[in-house]
Amino acid sequence: MKIVSHNGTIPLTPLIDTHVHLDFPELSTDLGAVIQRARDAGVVQMITIGIDEETSRKALQIAHAHSGVFSAVGLHPHEARSLDADSVRRFQDLARDPKVVAVGEIGLDYYRDRQPRETQRRCFRQQLEWAVELRKPVVFHVRDAHADFLEIVRDYAASLDGGILHCFSGDWTIARRCLDLGFMLSIPGTITFPKSEAQREVVRKAPAERILVETDAPFLAPVPFRGKVNEPSYVVHTARKVAELRGMAPEELALQTTANARRVFGLPSEEIL
Repeated sequence: MKIVSHNGTIPLTPLIDTHVHLDFPELSTDLGAVIQRARDAGVVQMITIGIDEETSRKALQIAHAHSGVFSAVGLHPHEARSLDADSVRRFQDLARDPKVVAVGEIGLDYYRDRQPRETQRRCFRQQLEWAVELRKPVVFHVRDAHADFLEIVRDYAASLDGGILHCFSGDWTIARRCLDLGFMLSIPGTITFPKSEAQREVVRKAPAERILVETDAPFLAPVPFRGKVNEPSYVVHTARKVAELRGMAPEELALQTTANARRVFGLPSEEIL
């Protein structure tokens, strides 16, 4: 008999949600229940991500409060103007905490263009420099900006302690260039959408040891929850779709992506939800 969770999800374990925003009110107002549902679905660890100084601090606080939750700190390209010498120092101080496993999410966003592109590029370079100093992997946010992203990051790739293309949205040509730089591709719930063929090609072709799964909750809920508030327990649906596309058993995919996440983020296997 199959065990089914509260929302009809058949659990799959072990899974790691490598990108979630637990501080957002859609999740934080009932965080204990959100984490319990994730645990029931087979999620063993998760990484909650900052997008500015305030959310980075909140992410770290949540990580300290919950076993199996880790954090990343950084300045999203939408907030690029606020990066100055003092904020860099404060971010660096945050990033030295052992519960901080990455710098991010940082990068370039030319889709929204909420900050001047040159400001985004300058901010991105600054954060890459201190990621190298701190020996932390980087969670990249890249939207409609892959050419500039690749031009900038190739100067740092050899010095970084790993890189993760969050919510990867490029085609196979771009994916191959990112893989050549040693980066990981993190696959969100959009892989379950009917019109995601370019993304599906990437999932089929990328080496298994370079794939991660994420929710980006509370955004981008997978089918069958599309259009609703996303949460970490739904990463099961993303993982099952990735396994289907690759012709793998879901359990094998879960073990592989969990090993990948622990390797790139340096997560301790003994600390779980």
